Amino acid sequence: MTLIKYKPNDYVPGTFGSFFDRFFNDDYFNGSSYSPTVDVAETEKEFEIQFHLPGMKKENISINVDNDRLTVSGERKFENEKKDKNYHKVESHYGTFSRSFYLPDTVNAEKIDASYKDGILTVTVPKDGKKESKRTISIK
Repeated sequence: MTLIKYKPNDYVPGTFGSFFDRFFNDDYFNGSSYSPTVDVAETEKEFEIQFHLPGMKKENISINVDNDRLTVSGERKFENEKKDKNYHKVESHYGTFSRSFYLPDTVNAEKIDASYKDGILTVTVPKDGKKESKRTISIK
């Protein structure tokens, strides 16, 4: 037996049509903003950050480094090419996004590189071998 928590504020549509009306007035469909999924990996030589941005054009993506903060932002627009379509469900996210990451002191921000292929933006942040992240502190 499965127990379902009672939520008195849940919306129960009166008709099937009102369910879709509520869905289409939701922020996800109207495209205010969203947050793309991100994978971060580290090797001995670099950090690799992958942003999952399906359906986006690279011209709509911006990458900035300000001091020690890397920011990737952009906009994915909902393009309804055919006006005669009557969408019943849209699960893709649309709107503007901005994701920021603070970079450690051990990276070389001047050599950050980016590539975009098959809806995945890969930002490579190389480590600077001259800067040490670990050190031993002697006690006086």
